[in-house]
This record gives sequence, structure tokens and C-alpha cells, in this order.
Amino acid sequence: MSEQPTITWTEGDETRAALWRSEAALPPPKRVVIADDTITADDAYHLACEGTAMLWHGDFQNARQLLLAMARRVDRKPNKPPKKNAPVVAPADAFHRHRLAQSQRARTLGMLLLPFDADYVVPLRRAPDVNLACTEAYGPGSQPFVASLRELLGLIGAHEWRKNGVAVPALDARIHPHYGVFAPVRSEYLKLVAKAPLPAGSLAFDIGTGTGVIAALLAKRGVKRIVATEQDPRALACARENIERLGLLAQVEIVQQDLFPPARAPLVVCNPPWIPARPSSPIERAIFDPESQMLRGFLNGLAEHLEAKGEGWLILSDLAEHLGLRSRPELLDMIAAAGLKVIDRLDIRPEHPKASDENDALHAARAAEITSLWRLAAN
Repeated sequence: MSEQPTITWTEGDETRAALWRSEAALPPPKRVVIADDTITADDAYHLACEGTAMLWHGDFQNARQLLLAMARRVDRKPNKPPKKNAPVVAPADAFHRHRLAQSQRARTLGMLLLPFDADYVVPLRRAPDVNLACTEAYGPGSQPFVASLRELLGLIGAHEWRKNGVAVPALDARIHPHYGVFAPVRSEYLKLVAKAPLPAGSLAFDIGTGTGVIAALLAKRGVKRIVATEQDPRALACARENIERLGLLAQVEIVQQDLFPPARAPLVVCNPPWIPARPSSPIERAIFDPESQMLRGFLNGLAEHLEAKGEGWLILSDLAEHLGLRSRPELLDMIAAAGLKVIDRLDIRPEHPKASDENDALHAARAAEITSLWRLAAN
């Protein structure tokens, strides 16, 4: 097990150090200064842009306001109008530029740091009680550390999602996502799962179950036994908690497994990450699938895990196609090369706000996006 990184800074004539925490796996900043309520937003923004982190010793609520002011400066639009006859940017280039801008934004706003005591107390004026939010994400506290304010706000937001849950109309219930587990806020794909005709049989596999929402939906549709697989420890705990809360433990078994359990089923379902790109942090693994590894793994192993006349349901958005990251012929070639055939495809358009947000950097691709449930069978 690798040693946890530390961060160092100077207070007066004394050099101090503490453990460094970053769920995005960012390295600790090399330059750290002490900052408090006297610093201006412009000065804080310039320090952050130069790669200098600020360890906050002032009022907690003032730190939140300062972070908002820094974000406004990061997001400020350039005054220069776009050049006439500027070359059209290819969708893939636009996507990579957008990802780079997001990464730079996160790095800049992550330069405002907070001290934490061993029991997850933030020793600052007007600091909230964050013990439960931190414990849910990090586990039991053991020693003092430093983390960014932006990360803490993410933990607090995730705690609220977990406490309140996400309404899933197709399930007529709420799913409670844990920190780092992809929440089913885009529920249109679940409508496809709710209406696709079930093959004959009493068993189904849900590959990469995440929150357990698809397994729960299959159970609600009457599938007598569902084996839901997952590798990530957070997702395993999340799925088990959701299945128990919904009273479905008699139907759904959650197992730690890479892709398929060692058996066959009349129905095997998978909703892999939709974008074939490298995640910039562990939390992004539910969105980005480098070189389509999970997609290929599911397709290549599906035939040998289907019963005779069984079906595999692949739930996949075509956003990657509109971004120029994967073509439809490439996807069809993957399916054919895996010894599979398409017996049907159910489509639905996205319902999330970004699909109609013309200010979104990827608006053209999002507006054209379609999510499909591919019904596959062994060829």
C-alpha cells in the first residue's frame, strides 16, 4: 500500500506538515501560503493561477464566499469577439478542449485549502459539522489532514444526495447514491429498461450495478433472482444499502466481481460508461471508459454467459459518436466481432437540462444525443 502524501507549509519561522487528501488523486501543492479574511478575491485568484495554494486560517463562511468569487473569475468570458472565418473546431477537439478547461478550472479552485482535525472538525470560525459527510466518504477519522474547500463542498453535497435520495420515476422510489458512485439523475435510460420485453426465465445479471438501480428495476418487473456485480467498494456498499432499503434482498444478490459471475442467465444487462476517454480522477470512472475497456469486456464475454435464446441488454448513449470519439460502424463491428447480433434497439432522447443549454460547450453533441437499449443475442 502506497504511503499517503503529505503537504508542508510555513507558519512564522516554523515548517509544518500534515497528511494530504484528494479524492481526485491530485498531488499536494508545492507552494502553500497562509491566507485569511484580509485577502482579496483578485489576489487569491492570481495566487491560484500561479499554482500557489492558500491554507485558510480565517472564517469558514468567508472562505466559501471567496471560492465563489474565484469561480466567477475563472468562468469570466473573454471580451474579444470570435474571429471571423475562424476554422470550425472538430467535435473531438472541442471535447478535449472542454475537458482541459474543466481540469484547469478544478485545479485553480482546488487551491483554497482547509485544515481538518483527526475527528473531522474544521478548526475555523463558523465552520459546519462535517463529521458525517467526511466519514461517509473517507471512513473513520484517524489523524489531522489538509484538503481543499472545493472537495469538502463536494462531500457535503454528496451527503445531501445520500440522505435525501434521487427520485426514480420508473422505480417509483428513491435511490440513495454514496459519495463517488454515479447517481441516476439521468433517468431516461431507466424508462428503456422498464419497457423492454423480458426474455423467458427467472434469472438476470446486472453487470456493474453501481447504485443497484437497474437490479432494483428488474426485481420490480418480476425477475425472481438478480445477481448484480460490482468491483468498487463504495458502489458495493451503496447497492447493498439501496437493495435493503427497497426490501429486495430476497431477489437481488450483490457480489464483488469483475463483469460476469461464473454462470449463464437468460438476461444480462450492462450500462457501461458512455464516453471512451481517460478519467482524470477515480470519481470519473463511471463516466469515462478508456479505450472502451468495459464496453469491450461486456460484449466479448456476453455470448458465453447467455443461456440459449438469452438476451444481453447494452444501454449506451451515442454521445461519443457525436463527439467524434467512436463511430457507429465501430460499435457494430465490436458487436459482430464478439459473436453477437442485434435483435432490436429501443431509443430515447435525453431529458436533462444540458441537452437544451446552448451555452454548454458541447451543446451540438448533447442536442443530437440518443440513448439506446440494444437487445443482443448470440449469433
